[in-house]
Amino acid sequence: MPLKNYAVLKGRPINNRLATGASPHYQVLVSENGTLHRIAINVRSQDGSEVEFLVRSRFEHPINDMLTELPEGLHPIASRPGGVALDFIRGNIAQPWEFRPLPLSASGPDNDLNEKIDAYVQRAMSDELAMIYAFGETWGPENDKADKYFGFKPGRGVHDIHYNQGNPPGRFAAQNGPWQDGGLIFEFPGQRQWTAIFLKFQTQAWHSDDASGDVIGQPDPDHPNLPHIPVDPNRIPPFDVPDGLVRIIAAYVNDVRTPERETVTLLNTADVAVDLAGWQIADKQKNRFSLSGAIEAGSTRVIVMEDPVKLSNKGGIISLLDARGIKVHGVSYTKEQARQPGRTIPFQS
Repeated sequence: MPLKNYAVLKGRPINNRLATGASPHYQVLVSENGTLHRIAINVRSQDGSEVEFLVRSRFEHPINDMLTELPEGLHPIASRPGGVALDFIRGNIAQPWEFRPLPLSASGPDNDLNEKIDAYVQRAMSDELAMIYAFGETWGPENDKADKYFGFKPGRGVHDIHYNQGNPPGRFAAQNGPWQDGGLIFEFPGQRQWTAIFLKFQTQAWHSDDASGDVIGQPDPDHPNLPHIPVDPNRIPPFDVPDGLVRIIAAYVNDVRTPERETVTLLNTADVAVDLAGWQIADKQKNRFSLSGAIEAGSTRVIVMEDPVKLSNKGGIISLLDARGIKVHGVSYTKEQARQPGRTIPFQS
């Protein structure tokens, strides 16, 4: 069963508590027009393994425009594409090799999760225009209880602010689901900057089933032949782990002519040619365009898009799927990036 009360909280951070050995969560007190909530951010897993993190100091994604339009408050989210729901994989939020494990706390500056998160929370608290967006599962209101960290009543808030799929069979597998990932996003309007913090546990697999969010390859009587694709920490992957072997490095989405000619540029990072037969490129609406031929070692290839794939000028996502239907790379771009006709959008990965 996926999360029951998936939502995003938009408000002003006004207080905080660092995680400790007895409390594995970094706590933030958030006010939305005077109504108080607590957000609890995991910085240590219950099995003692380190949490993996990714900080995007400049987060650019199509959901930013939608988040700006939200009023302050707690907003339930439908777990499906096309809205503000987060999905690290399908929403092209991140690549698996970008996550790095860090301890809850460690001696020295800026080398543990407490310090990484605290730096942005402190910055947001000191900026009266800044907003925080917490994605996850809600709890409360607990009408008979005051919050145990900040004392407000009734207690309420948001937790599960992390990757919420790919859990192996066991205690947390029931929480698996697509389009329900947690995350912490900061908006600094004065600097026209968005920053995001994304977390996942080392025990969570990167590739998951599109329908259930369960680990691909786990025993499933309905899908007995699905391959298991393990997480690979290397930037240049081996051939049995497809992530990033071929990458999307650019897209031309806003042509100066009509009808528009749209292209996606691929880069082969391998030292041998890769056969693209059966591979596909998918757009934001999950329409797919089939590829053929090969891409030579270390070479690029420009793919001209055809129906039904459409690269929207209002922002979108582009995904690359291998012959098994496994997403091996993905990118996103904003309306602002696509604003100027005739310009190619470059992607970093």
